[in-house]
Amino acid sequence: MAELTLLEAARAGQVLAPLAAAARAEGRDPEELRRHLAAGRLVVPANPRHTALRPLGIGEGLRTKVNANLGACDVSSSLEEELVKLECALEAGADAVMDLSTGGDLDAIRRAIVRRSPVPVGTVPVYQAAVEAVARGDSLADLSPDDLFAVLERKAADGVDFMTVHCGITREALRALRSAGRVTGVVSRGGALMLAWMAHRGEENPFYAQYDRLLDLARRYEVTLSLGDALRPGSLADAGDGLQMRELVLLGELAERARRAGVQVMIEGPGHVPLHQIQAQVAVAKSVCRGAPLYVLGPLVTDVAPGYDHITAAIGGALAAMAGADFLCYVTPAEHLGLPSAAEVREGVMAARIAAHAADVAKGVPGAAEWDRRLSEARQRLDWEAQAALALDPARVREFRARTQAAEKTPGTCTMCGRYCAMKLAAEAVGRAGG
Repeated sequence: MAELTLLEAARAGQVLAPLAAAARAEGRDPEELRRHLAAGRLVVPANPRHTALRPLGIGEGLRTKVNANLGACDVSSSLEEELVKLECALEAGADAVMDLSTGGDLDAIRRAIVRRSPVPVGTVPVYQAAVEAVARGDSLADLSPDDLFAVLERKAADGVDFMTVHCGITREALRALRSAGRVTGVVSRGGALMLAWMAHRGEENPFYAQYDRLLDLARRYEVTLSLGDALRPGSLADAGDGLQMRELVLLGELAERARRAGVQVMIEGPGHVPLHQIQAQVAVAKSVCRGAPLYVLGPLVTDVAPGYDHITAAIGGALAAMAGADFLCYVTPAEHLGLPSAAEVREGVMAARIAAHAADVAKGVPGAAEWDRRLSEARQRLDWEAQAALALDPARVREFRARTQAAEKTPGTCTMCGRYCAMKLAAEAVGRAGG
């Protein structure tokens, strides 16, 4: 038997180094985190081959985490651009990144990101399998299960910490889709690739049919599985339909099998969900998957805001995290429209971080409300430097402050109120009354 995985060690009462580091990073009791990890309610994605990693926890009782998607495609971007995006995401405070490249030298891009990233790195292996098949002049149908698993192992060997694998989309789902009447069909790229593979070969999804093989690979490399929601809704009209819910039930069963095998697992959640359905959907996912960490894309609360979907996702993300989601995948302004620029990556991370923190205040995550209080106290003192230092985005605050100071006529205020600053006037009035 190989060494104990983080999950197996936690069940045996042991706190291994990555879990201890995750506890220190948030000032939490390692024993508390060990109990949550042992129960499957928390994960610490930490592939030992990712030597630059600073481990962190995702799950119950912890600060809501934010992921930033990176990735070159065949018509845009390059290794150099993706590394710039990585730096932008890290500078903006992303807790994890995913390499979703479908163009360029995929191995080189992934390996460079893993080498440079101090945060967990995720990926979707089926993307690379499909790209390599096309590059050889083959079709997706030419890929054997062994080909697919070989790509997974290559990524694991390179130090990837978590992988999205679409295990819950089956031939039964393929048949059901024909009469489902969905508005937007399947919007998951990984899910669509697996559907195409099954349709062309007439075989069952190998990640489902050979799930034990997948678990063995994940266990050997200490890779956390992120069970992808291939049938997530891509429009409000499809939210909560039978296809989505049947897949969720299957993911719950697969999550339990992963835990029994000593493999850490989280569940990916919905994409487009009306505001009034979010809390119920999170509650169902948490119940069906027995408290597994929930990783949501948004959710986006309206379909009509292309160009502003970082905002629609932040609205949904705040509500989802307040209801129990643990991990928010950022959405950039370019969502649905194209590959994001470095600036849009930064914008997406900041929007998701605002949502995550708002939810942490609502959930009572230790230190969250105190952070807001400290900034408000600095605002009352008109202490501009303290406000900048405490802000989610200090550089942005200093940028606005520099612009304000250039036009300021009343020292110590800002150009919004000038000499009529409410807090300054009130403080002076109270002081005079007290005298």
